[in-house]
Amino acid sequence: MASIFGRAWRRMEKRVRLTAYAARADSFLISYPKSGRTWFRYVLSHYFASVAGVSGPIDLHNMFSVVPNFDLDPTRGIPAYRFRDKNGVIPTVLVSHLGYRASLFLRRPVVMMVRDPRDVIVSAYFHATRHKHRFEGSLSDFIKDRDQGMPAMIGYLNRWAEGLSNRDHFVLSYERLSADTEGQTEAVLGFLGCRIDRTALRDAVEAGRFEAMQDRERAEGIPAHDYDRNDVESLRMRRGKAGGFHDYLDEAQIAEVERLCATQLTSAAKGLVARTGLHV
Repeated sequence: MASIFGRAWRRMEKRVRLTAYAARADSFLISYPKSGRTWFRYVLSHYFASVAGVSGPIDLHNMFSVVPNFDLDPTRGIPAYRFRDKNGVIPTVLVSHLGYRASLFLRRPVVMMVRDPRDVIVSAYFHATRHKHRFEGSLSDFIKDRDQGMPAMIGYLNRWAEGLSNRDHFVLSYERLSADTEGQTEAVLGFLGCRIDRTALRDAVEAGRFEAMQDRERAEGIPAHDYDRNDVESLRMRRGKAGGFHDYLDEAQIAEVERLCATQLTSAAKGLVARTGLHV
């Protein structure tokens, strides 16, 4: 009984601490897993570090000290954030894959990153099978999986589409970011109220080129992740190709993903997905 009480107390304490941090955040960067968050976080971190005059290069480890996760992890979360006591230097942007909860995210502004569900489901499949080793089965099996496949993605998008309706937000699609990285990053910085330093922006975009980041991941890895960095399908920076799902999904699988989106996404969530170029 004491252990049960202790776990409940620790969960409540964690929730209180996170809510306090949320109240002080300038914005959240929200996305369903495998939507391009690592890439964009790196670009933002590189830009913020530059304009704040941080010495030394930004890499896949210390980027969390500039744009941290919305959790209490000492390496990747809020405890690692280096600007907590320097209000106004750069915006505090907390990053999360958590589903929408009004009591946790309060009324803070949100940058919502979205990606074509057909690309997401392929990337999520390889993440689950080759990176995390937590799923065994075919892509068709994964699409139907309640906890990691399309049901989970649809529920996430539906909840967040509703949550965005009552707060300031900016919807950033992976597809638009890929086509115009500098322009879309500038738009997000404008939403965050940042001044635009052209040199810093161009440098951040250049540093975030897919090939450069893939090479960096192979050399450095990602904190708290143990995986075969020689296997390209296990990498976070796996392919970086919008529309790459065509290389993995057959016609029946594509039709099933599109059917599930058309029948189970809310109207508001379909609007989010439409930003990626997929209209259902």
